[in-house]
Amino acid sequence: MQREAAEIRKEWLGWVFSTRPADRPAAEAAISELYRLIGHSSPRFHWVSSPLMAVETVPPGVRPAESIDRLADWPVPRRLTTLLQTLYMGLDSRLTWAHRPLDQLIGAQVRAPLARSFDRSLQEALPRVRKSRHDWTGSWYAAQEPSRIAHYDALRRAAGVVFTTEQTRLLDLWVAVARSCGWWWPRDEVCVVSERPADLHTEPGDEPGEIRLHHADGPALRYADGWDVHAWHGRPVPAWVITDPSVERIAREPNVEIRRCAIERIGWASYIERAGLRLVATAPDPGNPGSHLRLYDMRAETKVLLAVNGSVERDGRRRQYGLTVPGFLRDPVDAAGWTYGLSAEQYSQLVRRT
Repeated sequence: MQREAAEIRKEWLGWVFSTRPADRPAAEAAISELYRLIGHSSPRFHWVSSPLMAVETVPPGVRPAESIDRLADWPVPRRLTTLLQTLYMGLDSRLTWAHRPLDQLIGAQVRAPLARSFDRSLQEALPRVRKSRHDWTGSWYAAQEPSRIAHYDALRRAAGVVFTTEQTRLLDLWVAVARSCGWWWPRDEVCVVSERPADLHTEPGDEPGEIRLHHADGPALRYADGWDVHAWHGRPVPAWVITDPSVERIAREPNVEIRRCAIERIGWASYIERAGLRLVATAPDPGNPGSHLRLYDMRAETKVLLAVNGSVERDGRRRQYGLTVPGFLRDPVDAAGWTYGLSAEQYSQLVRRT
């Protein structure tokens, strides 16, 4: 069962993070049927190259009441969200006590990794991307998050849960939309649908089965019209962090996480050398035998501890990394213990740091 669930998760990740052109006939057919089920006729479809184009352009024939800044007031998204929530309740009603272990397994193997992958990449990146002032929060965007649909899809395929004919038909429509296009915005008479990204770069995330945006040499996410997102190990960052990090830019950056990403892009050892940080002290690392801890002055009230990872990376190397610590610390072992909430003596008794 775990192997089958993992295959379904892989399949869904492939759909959600696809860079293939949208399957426009499939998307339009499924969306038109969803419109019909809430009592609306099939809309005109207005395809755009990216979500940016969807929120910054107005399709012909759209009424002022349906401007993108009033999305929360649109009737069609509200009715579709109600339709979806009703479906979820009906599908849950088909699960018996005997299905509970399988439901939990599918939740852990499919739903949770897909939700984390989506939330920490596509969902998180869009609000932070350059030029976009649109509010990406709200129930309609939450309704397009695919992990719950994937959960029920996996239950029927891997766990053998049987839904009613009508539930299966409606579930198939939502599955078809999720696997055939990008974001979409349903107005009364026109539905705006975004193409998928043209390029997308990911890496394995921290949790099993999770992926996240990352690209060290350019945008991690790019649409055909040039709208892009740079990301460093899952965190959206300004383009300069990837394309032109410098000591001067890092010094001017107020966001500590963006500074950290930019320093990692340069490399901690290289950054320390370029920035001319003064070495305060060095000591063998008792939590990582054979490696050394180096403590440097960084800025007012702050020092940086340069350490070596206790575990081997995927490429077989041990990564050097820096940790900012309070400026009052003078001993590298004290600083290493502080990062774990331990005293220097307690840290020294660790068998091995990871």
